[in-house]
Amino acid sequence: MTKLSVNVNKIALLRNQRTVGVPSVVGLSATALQAGAHGITVHPRPDARHIRPSDVDELSELLSSNEWDTKEFNIEGNPLDFGGGHLMPILRRVKPTQATLVPDDPAQNTSDHGWDVVTHLETLKPIVAELKDLGCRVSLFLDPDPEMAKRAADTGTDRIELYTESYAQAYEQGGDVLTQSLAAFTATAEAAESVGLGVNAGHDLNLDNLPGFVAIPNVLEVSIGHALVADALAVGMKPAVEMYLTACTEGKS
Repeated sequence: MTKLSVNVNKIALLRNQRTVGVPSVVGLSATALQAGAHGITVHPRPDARHIRPSDVDELSELLSSNEWDTKEFNIEGNPLDFGGGHLMPILRRVKPTQATLVPDDPAQNTSDHGWDVVTHLETLKPIVAELKDLGCRVSLFLDPDPEMAKRAADTGTDRIELYTESYAQAYEQGGDVLTQSLAAFTATAEAAESVGLGVNAGHDLNLDNLPGFVAIPNVLEVSIGHALVADALAVGMKPAVEMYLTACTEGKS
């Protein structure tokens, strides 16, 4: 089945509204892992509006414990922000299972586009090499573009992460729009596989649109935060994670 990594940024966003440490980012991450999630994702931004560097360190300690050392820690972010002065020191210190490189601006509300790996090839190559030397698997955030997926291999990356907002929008429209969107994402996943790259995906995936997306062959992992945390407010973290794991399975049937 496609693996599920739970993005806990929105838990931290709620926690940060008060100074009492509630809800607990680490505690709810542990609950997600107990429910069967395959890993935890964070995207620590320079303004610390949700995940803070201290959260990253505490989650690293959780995921390196004997209980959870088979689970994965995925840290997302822009390795070029402030000249590499924010994300790269975190990655060097923590050495997560996976580093997902995203070309977002520090001022953005959320990620909204993938890398132009042709333009940034010579910039990304040494960063990818350094992260792999640290023992991290590396993934590059990409739009659905088969040629860009093929060129991503030139950076030395291990995987790509498909930016799925356009799929989520197409899902709401249905019909030919959805068919065309799925075709574009399928072609991109196939192009990535053809050059030896694994495929992850994330952004605006939810219980409704997830099964249709993971039916695309070779999607190894999805990272889901906003929708899953919203569902967890209604049903609890453990049931929400279990529902998303079921959706991942249904998409493969």
